[in-house]
Amino acid sequence: MIARVTLEIALRKEFDYLIPAELAGQVEVGSRVKVPFGARQVFGCVTALVEASPCARLRPLLRVVGRQSLMTPRVLELARWIAAYYCCPVEIAVKSVLPEAVRREKEGWRERLFVRALPVSGPLPKLSKRQAEIHAIIEGRKELPLQELLRMTGTTAETVRRLEDRGLIAVAAQVSERDPYAHEVILPTSPLVLNPEQQRALDAITRALDTRRDARFADRARSLTGDESRVASGARHAPFLLHGVTGSGKTEVYLQAIAHALALGLGAIVLVPEISLTPQTVERFKARFCSGRLQTLVAVLHSHLSAGERHDEWHKIRQGRARIVIGARSAIFAPVEPLGLIIVDEEHEHSYKQEEAPRYHARDVAVVRAQREGAVVVLGSATPSLESYYNARRGKYVLLELPSRVDNQKLPVVRVVDLCREYRGDKGIPILSNLLREAVTRRLERKEQVILFLNRRGYATSLQCPRCGYVANCPNCSVALTYHRSRQQLLCHICGHQKPAPTACPEASCRNPAIRYAGLGTQRVEETLRRVFPHAQIQRMDSDVLKRKEDYRRILGDFRTGKIDILLGTQMIAKGLHFPNVTLVGIIHADLTLHVPDFRSAERTFQLLTQVSGRAGRGDVEGEVIVQSFTPYHPAIQYAKRHDFINFYEQEIEFRAQLKYPPISRIALLTLKGRNEDKVKFTAAHVKRELDTALAGFKDAVLSGPAPAPLLRAETLYRHQIMLRIRQLAKASAVLAEVIDRFSLPQEVTLTVDIDPVNLT
Repeated sequence: MIARVTLEIALRKEFDYLIPAELAGQVEVGSRVKVPFGARQVFGCVTALVEASPCARLRPLLRVVGRQSLMTPRVLELARWIAAYYCCPVEIAVKSVLPEAVRREKEGWRERLFVRALPVSGPLPKLSKRQAEIHAIIEGRKELPLQELLRMTGTTAETVRRLEDRGLIAVAAQVSERDPYAHEVILPTSPLVLNPEQQRALDAITRALDTRRDARFADRARSLTGDESRVASGARHAPFLLHGVTGSGKTEVYLQAIAHALALGLGAIVLVPEISLTPQTVERFKARFCSGRLQTLVAVLHSHLSAGERHDEWHKIRQGRARIVIGARSAIFAPVEPLGLIIVDEEHEHSYKQEEAPRYHARDVAVVRAQREGAVVVLGSATPSLESYYNARRGKYVLLELPSRVDNQKLPVVRVVDLCREYRGDKGIPILSNLLREAVTRRLERKEQVILFLNRRGYATSLQCPRCGYVANCPNCSVALTYHRSRQQLLCHICGHQKPAPTACPEASCRNPAIRYAGLGTQRVEETLRRVFPHAQIQRMDSDVLKRKEDYRRILGDFRTGKIDILLGTQMIAKGLHFPNVTLVGIIHADLTLHVPDFRSAERTFQLLTQVSGRAGRGDVEGEVIVQSFTPYHPAIQYAKRHDFINFYEQEIEFRAQLKYPPISRIALLTLKGRNEDKVKFTAAHVKRELDTALAGFKDAVLSGPAPAPLLRAETLYRHQIMLRIRQLAKASAVLAEVIDRFSLPQEVTLTVDIDPVNLT
């Protein structure tokens, strides 16, 4: 037998190896193996088992890694689709679906010493008072880790070993799983009563799950009778788009849909866009499924886990012990079998898009995986992406709507402040308008809580000299350095370049001591808040503050218990948080995402304002949102003020249709990078000519560029772009891959292809 192997080095081909007799029966599709490759030994994944090979003198496999195949055949096929559609080598796609902690040669289980009480016949031997106390603790617990026993009792290992010598206990090494939520107390919860809109949505999802079960039984019956053909399309139904306003109870629909899937013997994957959302989501799901008839482990997968935690969580899934998986985008590859339900919460979020190869979009991969495995997929959002809503309007997706908040709670009242009218002569524009300042004061007097949002960290956005015009720019990127006052540093948020902040203009001919810091970030807003509201408990929440993985949970815990009056933060506080005592949300500058050179800027602004606004008024008191803007009459801001997604969509889709932007067409963005800008420009022009020829058969193809990227220089590299707009992007992807494979790039110039990009800078 011969194993066809994809190696972990990007060679865009597979290699055949003999399976030696000693490994017969251990190798299967999805097995991770170590193989000889030239003079080296490398790792790879078995992608097929074949009887014959066109190659002569095959070398044998060296060893199989792990006792169980790490990749299921279905996930392997998904990786092949990703490689084909997103124009990347299949080896990179295969490598990306397995966490690094799982790919290691040695199994990463942690062993610890456990102490176990042994049955004793007859009376206990004579023990000292201390020994008797320790033995009683061990008997009461039956079994516990040795280190925990030593910590509890303040004793030594020598004392414990004496009990072992007397035959009263056993001390032995056991596998000890690392659970990131092991120390949390989870209180069980019961399903809530749904309102009519929620019930209709749930009924539609459960009917689809029942179809999935029927198809599964039909497949099983066919296999028992020797008929291996699958049911043609018995479980392949359209994805659901659950459009529910903020606070409409989408999560409860998810929970009850998952309960139905578990009752049918099916597993579920829940994707959340931000790692920061995971703790709150995990808590709700663990509480619902930690006991009772549908009890199961809930596994968590995201990048803030330690390598050991990620290893153990993944194996819980592969072994079938955890039937629910919650995580960020890479959790879409979790080896759940049989898979019944995939939920993509906040499906509009751009963090579902991977920014390096393979540049997949987890939402779109979820749809493809569900179709291939006959699973049900639910995309949920208060502000759906235009792509998903367009698909629902065309009948490609099934639209489920939750138009009102649960318990008849009102949506918050939104007031827009024109910052241009707040101008105060020499003092400029205030950080807090009069309306926002007075509103915060009222909330503090009533012991209610406030969330303030500004999607820009740091103290000031740039350092400028008013005399000579000097601006502190990054030497590596086409951006100004951001001033961080707490560290007295200028920092580039793209490449990480940093240097001390000067006390005077650095220009030798100027040296003006009155150098100014322009713009503002969360640090400066925090300083203003502490000055204006000296008695309030204020907490800033951005990536400069959150250094440890438990910081996020700690701050939100303090906010939930009322220890914090005003929570100021960036995008990480904009969505998914439920705090009933928050009655006011203030948006410091609503324009930051509005004037970015990207056709999605209005959509992002509308989504962000709506999501942030949704944090207010989730309790008994009606919420209020104050939006500060320099362009208060922009449609994105006005529609967000009225919570009017439908009319925003109608206006925006008309603009997209005129310019053939998504979702009317699809986009592929080719970016060429290099340190020599002339060489990059020349290469980009040559690639454009090659593409003109290769895509001549596609009548609707529109090639734009080459042109400098909006961010011309990043991390010392100049960047020029070519954009392809086309409806049949799946077919065009194959042509793009062919052009890239045969094109020889000059030295020090690289080419990346981003299919369905979400960031054009």
